[in-house]
Amino acid sequence: MSELKMGIIGVGGIAQKRHIPVFFELKERVTLVAVSDVNQSRAIEVAENNNIPHVFTDYKDMFKEVDAVTICTPNKFHAEIAIAAFEAGVHVLCEKPMAISVEECEAMLAASKRANKVLAIAYHYRHMKQPKAAKQAILEGEVGVPLVTRVQGLRRRKVPGWGVFTNKELQGGGSLIDYGCHLLDLSLWLLGNPEPSEVVGRTYNRLSKVPNQVNEWGSFNHKTFDVDDHVTSYITFADGGSLLFECSWAANIKEDKEHVSISGVDGGINVFPLELYQAKNGMLATTEAQSIIGEDNPGIPQANNFIDACLGEAELVVQPEEALKITKIIEAIYQSSQSGRKIEFKQ
Repeated sequence: MSELKMGIIGVGGIAQKRHIPVFFELKERVTLVAVSDVNQSRAIEVAENNNIPHVFTDYKDMFKEVDAVTICTPNKFHAEIAIAAFEAGVHVLCEKPMAISVEECEAMLAASKRANKVLAIAYHYRHMKQPKAAKQAILEGEVGVPLVTRVQGLRRRKVPGWGVFTNKELQGGGSLIDYGCHLLDLSLWLLGNPEPSEVVGRTYNRLSKVPNQVNEWGSFNHKTFDVDDHVTSYITFADGGSLLFECSWAANIKEDKEHVSISGVDGGINVFPLELYQAKNGMLATTEAQSIIGEDNPGIPQANNFIDACLGEAELVVQPEEALKITKIIEAIYQSSQSGRKIEFKQ
């Protein structure tokens, strides 16, 4: 099989803005043959605009036409659709997060193994140029043993007012499960996938519960807003390292901030922008990346890696077991906030 026949399940913004354009750019390797959405008129419109031949309202009817599917639905349906795809013998690229619960993630993983089909999760930050260069520097020993990691993904009053982002039943959460998950995944990947030991977390949504709130990304109903818009957490790992984590859709800060840095025994590294901090020859040295080689659109290497994995030509950059671990941490943060206690992981 030299070409992959791909179907898209859920034709909302992430499908139209990221996945469909990427697959068309890789048209010599993958062919978009079908779309499915519960909104039939929207599915027909997307198919006609992109010359995709088949349209389905029931995603199961798609499986006979494709080798693989990309799941772009609300989080609630990730597990159900992925498991059905595996039972039909179809590979799966699923938008993040893997699912809304650890139990669902484990069911997805088990189904993929039974079917011997690829399960990839779209944590695309790993495919960005700066993180890839940072990972290489860490592998080359520039940081040494990691001690403390600092992560912030903060937006100033940018709650996504479109789609179902503020619907807890469909999404499972808010800023953490939508945005913070990317930075958690990136951080654990850079750290070498350590095992979490304890998690303490707090979630907030007071800013989004007041009337007439200022919001740059559309309007939403403050009365029904029932997800987190700001989250903090302190995570420790079995290897002794720790991670300070914060994410937000609606922080009262000067400007948006995206920060990932690691302080290790032999040096420190910052990802955005890429900088290396070390003490050498009696001096404190900062090395700034002058130019970073790689694809500007992380969707391209992500899609290529998925295609290669489906064809048996490469290992996945994001292993489903790693994505499952991120969901375990997310679930623990929510549980810790609800209970007011730390959550311990069994080793």
